[in-house]
Amino acid sequence: MLRFMPVGDSMTIGSAGEHTWRYRLWQHLRDTYGGPFALVGPRETLYDKALDAPVSHEYADPDFPRAHLAGWGEGWQHLALLIGDAVRDTGADVLLVSLGLIDLGFYTNAEQTARNVRRFVAAAREASPRVRMVLLPVIPNVRAATDAPFAAQVTLFNELLAKTVADLDEPASPLLLASVPESYDIALDTYDGTHPNTSGEHKLAAAFAGAMHQAWGWGGKYGG
Repeated sequence: MLRFMPVGDSMTIGSAGEHTWRYRLWQHLRDTYGGPFALVGPRETLYDKALDAPVSHEYADPDFPRAHLAGWGEGWQHLALLIGDAVRDTGADVLLVSLGLIDLGFYTNAEQTARNVRRFVAAAREASPRVRMVLLPVIPNVRAATDAPFAAQVTLFNELLAKTVADLDEPASPLLLASVPESYDIALDTYDGTHPNTSGEHKLAAAFAGAMHQAWGWGGKYGG
Protein backbone atom coordinates (compact mmCIF):
# COMPACT_ATOMS: atom_id res chain seq x y z
CA MET A 1 0.00 0.00 0.00
CA LEU A 2 1.46 3.31 -1.13
CA ARG A 3 0.38 6.21 1.08
CA PHE A 4 0.24 9.75 -0.31
CA MET A 5 -0.15 12.78 1.96
CA PRO A 6 -1.28 16.07 0.37
CA VAL A 7 0.29 18.97 2.28
CA GLY A 8 -0.54 22.58 1.65
CA ASP A 9 -2.33 25.84 2.33
CA SER A 10 -5.73 27.11 1.22
CA MET A 11 -5.17 25.90 -2.35
CA THR A 12 -4.90 22.35 -0.99
CA ILE A 13 -7.45 22.21 1.79
CA GLY A 14 -10.08 23.83 -0.43
CA SER A 15 -13.37 25.26 0.77
CA ALA A 16 -16.90 23.99 1.14
CA GLY A 17 -18.49 22.81 -2.10
CA GLU A 18 -15.22 22.16 -3.97
CA HIS A 19 -13.72 18.95 -5.31
CA THR A 20 -10.07 20.05 -4.62
CA TRP A 21 -6.99 18.98 -6.58
CA ARG A 22 -6.63 16.17 -4.06
CA TYR A 23 -9.76 14.60 -5.45
CA ARG A 24 -8.61 15.06 -9.05
CA LEU A 25 -5.29 13.38 -8.29
CA TRP A 26 -7.02 10.52 -6.49
CA GLN A 27 -9.19 9.96 -9.55
CA HIS A 28 -6.11 9.91 -11.78
CA LEU A 29 -4.19 7.46 -9.57
CA ARG A 30 -7.26 5.26 -9.20
CA ASP A 31 -7.43 4.96 -12.97
CA THR A 32 -3.72 4.70 -13.80
CA TYR A 33 -1.70 3.48 -10.82
CA GLY A 34 -1.28 -0.27 -10.91
CA GLY A 35 -1.33 -1.01 -7.20
CA PRO A 36 -3.06 -0.25 -3.91
CA PHE A 37 -2.73 3.29 -2.58
CA ALA A 38 -4.41 5.68 -0.21
CA LEU A 39 -4.49 9.37 0.65
CA VAL A 40 -3.50 9.83 4.29
CA GLY A 41 -3.19 12.65 6.79
CA PRO A 42 -4.46 13.83 10.16
CA ARG A 43 -7.21 16.07 8.73
CA GLU A 44 -10.24 15.57 6.49
CA THR A 45 -12.19 18.81 6.46
CA LEU A 46 -12.59 21.70 4.05
CA TYR A 47 -12.52 25.35 5.05
CA ASP A 48 -15.91 26.91 5.74
CA LYS A 49 -15.72 30.58 4.70
CA ALA A 50 -18.95 31.47 6.44
CA LEU A 51 -17.66 30.17 9.77
CA ASP A 52 -14.04 31.12 9.10
CA ALA A 53 -12.90 27.69 10.23
CA PRO A 54 -11.85 24.33 8.72
CA VAL A 55 -14.98 22.47 9.80
CA SER A 56 -16.79 21.56 6.57
CA HIS A 57 -17.24 18.08 5.13
CA GLU A 58 -19.25 19.38 2.15
CA TYR A 59 -17.07 18.10 -0.68
CA ALA A 60 -18.57 18.27 -4.14
CA ASP A 61 -18.01 14.51 -4.20
CA PRO A 62 -17.29 13.12 -0.73
CA ASP A 63 -16.73 9.57 -1.95
CA PHE A 64 -12.92 9.51 -1.88
CA PRO A 65 -10.16 9.24 0.75
CA ARG A 66 -10.17 12.83 1.97
CA ALA A 67 -7.27 12.74 4.43
CA HIS A 68 -4.67 15.50 4.16
CA LEU A 69 -2.42 17.89 6.08
CA ALA A 70 -3.47 21.29 4.80
CA GLY A 71 -4.75 24.46 6.36
CA TRP A 72 -6.17 27.81 5.32
CA GLY A 73 -3.52 30.40 6.18
CA GLU A 74 -0.85 27.81 7.02
CA GLY A 75 2.58 27.76 5.42
CA TRP A 76 5.96 26.05 5.60
CA GLN A 77 6.67 27.49 9.03
CA HIS A 78 3.47 26.02 10.46
CA LEU A 79 3.54 22.62 8.83
CA ALA A 80 7.24 22.05 9.50
CA LEU A 81 6.15 21.73 13.14
CA LEU A 82 3.46 19.15 12.32
CA ILE A 83 4.93 17.03 9.54
CA GLY A 84 7.00 14.72 11.73
CA ASP A 85 4.06 13.50 13.80
CA ALA A 86 1.86 13.34 10.70
CA VAL A 87 4.34 11.09 8.89
CA ARG A 88 4.86 8.88 11.94
CA ASP A 89 1.15 8.53 12.65
CA THR A 90 0.06 7.80 9.07
CA GLY A 91 3.05 5.94 7.64
CA ALA A 92 3.06 8.32 4.67
CA ASP A 93 5.37 7.24 1.85
CA VAL A 94 5.00 10.30 -0.41
CA LEU A 95 4.38 13.94 0.53
CA LEU A 96 2.73 16.08 -2.15
CA VAL A 97 3.50 19.62 -1.05
CA SER A 98 2.08 22.91 -2.29
CA LEU A 99 3.22 25.67 0.06
CA GLY A 100 4.89 29.07 0.01
CA LEU A 101 2.40 31.64 -1.21
CA ILE A 102 0.96 32.34 2.23
CA ASP A 103 4.45 32.43 3.76
CA LEU A 104 5.67 35.06 1.33
CA GLY A 105 2.45 37.01 1.54
CA PHE A 106 2.20 37.27 5.32
CA TYR A 107 4.94 35.60 7.34
CA THR A 108 8.47 35.26 5.95
CA ASN A 109 10.68 36.45 3.12
CA ALA A 110 12.07 34.15 0.45
CA GLU A 111 15.25 33.24 2.35
CA GLN A 112 13.41 32.56 5.59
CA THR A 113 10.81 30.50 3.76
CA ALA A 114 13.54 28.41 2.11
CA ARG A 115 15.03 27.72 5.55
CA ASN A 116 11.62 26.49 6.68
CA VAL A 117 11.54 24.13 3.69
CA ARG A 118 14.76 22.59 5.00
CA ARG A 119 13.24 22.28 8.49
CA PHE A 120 10.20 20.57 6.97
CA VAL A 121 12.31 18.08 5.01
CA ALA A 122 14.48 17.29 8.02
CA ALA A 123 11.46 16.69 10.25
CA ALA A 124 9.79 14.45 7.68
CA ARG A 125 12.96 12.41 7.25
CA GLU A 126 13.49 12.10 10.98
CA ALA A 127 10.05 10.50 11.13
CA SER A 128 10.66 8.31 8.06
CA PRO A 129 14.14 8.22 6.50
CA ARG A 130 12.74 6.84 3.22
CA VAL A 131 9.90 9.29 2.72
CA ARG A 132 9.58 10.77 -0.78
CA MET A 133 8.47 14.33 -1.50
CA VAL A 134 7.13 16.17 -4.52
CA LEU A 135 7.28 19.95 -4.12
CA LEU A 136 5.33 22.41 -6.26
CA PRO A 137 6.80 25.90 -6.79
CA VAL A 138 4.71 28.89 -5.82
CA ILE A 139 2.26 29.95 -8.51
CA PRO A 140 2.12 33.76 -8.53
CA ASN A 141 -1.35 34.99 -7.68
CA VAL A 142 -3.21 38.19 -8.46
CA ARG A 143 -1.19 40.16 -5.92
CA ALA A 144 1.98 39.51 -7.89
CA ALA A 145 0.48 41.31 -10.88
CA THR A 146 0.45 44.65 -9.06
CA ASP A 147 2.96 44.23 -6.22
CA ALA A 148 6.42 44.09 -7.79
CA PRO A 149 8.36 43.41 -4.54
CA PHE A 150 6.03 40.50 -3.76
CA ALA A 151 6.42 39.12 -7.29
CA ALA A 152 10.21 39.35 -6.89
CA GLN A 153 10.01 37.40 -3.64
CA VAL A 154 7.98 34.67 -5.36
CA THR A 155 10.58 34.43 -8.12
CA LEU A 156 13.46 34.33 -5.64
CA PHE A 157 11.77 31.71 -3.47
CA ASN A 158 11.15 29.45 -6.45
CA GLU A 159 14.84 29.71 -7.34
CA LEU A 160 15.79 28.87 -3.75
CA LEU A 161 13.29 26.01 -3.70
CA ALA A 162 14.90 24.48 -6.81
CA LYS A 163 18.32 24.78 -5.16
CA THR A 164 17.02 23.25 -1.95
CA VAL A 165 15.55 20.28 -3.81
CA ALA A 166 18.86 19.76 -5.63
CA ASP A 167 20.84 20.05 -2.39
CA LEU A 168 18.66 17.73 -0.32
CA ASP A 169 17.70 15.10 -2.89
CA GLU A 170 19.10 11.70 -2.00
CA PRO A 171 18.51 8.16 -3.27
CA ALA A 172 16.90 6.86 -0.08
CA SER A 173 14.54 9.82 0.22
CA PRO A 174 14.13 11.44 -3.20
CA LEU A 175 12.82 14.97 -3.68
CA LEU A 176 11.10 16.04 -6.88
CA LEU A 177 10.43 19.57 -8.04
CA ALA A 178 7.15 19.58 -9.93
CA SER A 179 6.63 22.05 -12.74
CA VAL A 180 4.08 24.83 -12.62
CA PRO A 181 1.70 24.06 -15.51
CA GLU A 182 2.71 26.23 -18.47
CA SER A 183 -0.93 26.92 -19.30
CA TYR A 184 -1.91 27.95 -15.76
CA ASP A 185 -3.70 31.28 -15.99
CA ILE A 186 -5.03 32.91 -12.83
CA ALA A 187 -7.77 34.59 -14.87
CA LEU A 188 -9.01 31.22 -16.15
CA ASP A 189 -7.87 28.66 -13.59
CA THR A 190 -8.84 30.37 -10.33
CA TYR A 191 -12.08 31.83 -9.00
CA ASP A 192 -10.47 34.75 -7.21
CA GLY A 193 -6.95 35.15 -8.56
CA THR A 194 -5.50 32.63 -6.10
CA HIS A 195 -7.65 29.58 -5.42
CA PRO A 196 -8.14 26.98 -8.17
CA ASN A 197 -11.44 26.44 -9.92
CA THR A 198 -12.21 23.18 -11.71
CA SER A 199 -9.63 23.67 -14.46
CA GLY A 200 -7.07 24.82 -11.91
CA GLU A 201 -7.67 21.74 -9.77
CA HIS A 202 -6.97 19.52 -12.75
CA LYS A 203 -3.80 21.42 -13.62
CA LEU A 204 -2.43 21.20 -10.09
CA ALA A 205 -3.21 17.49 -9.94
CA ALA A 206 -1.52 17.07 -13.32
CA ALA A 207 1.62 18.81 -12.04
CA PHE A 208 2.03 16.26 -9.26
CA ALA A 209 0.99 13.32 -11.43
CA GLY A 210 3.37 14.34 -14.21
CA ALA A 211 6.35 14.64 -11.88
CA MET A 212 5.77 11.19 -10.40
CA HIS A 213 5.15 9.58 -13.76
CA GLN A 214 8.24 11.09 -15.33
CA ALA A 215 10.59 10.39 -12.42
CA TRP A 216 9.26 7.16 -10.98
CA GLY A 217 7.02 5.70 -13.68
CA TRP A 218 3.94 5.83 -11.47
CA GLY A 219 0.52 6.20 -13.06
CA GLY A 220 0.07 7.40 -16.61
CA LYS A 221 -0.40 10.58 -18.55
CA TYR A 222 -2.86 12.86 -16.81
CA GLY A 223 -6.14 12.99 -18.66
CA GLY A 224 -8.28 15.27 -16.48
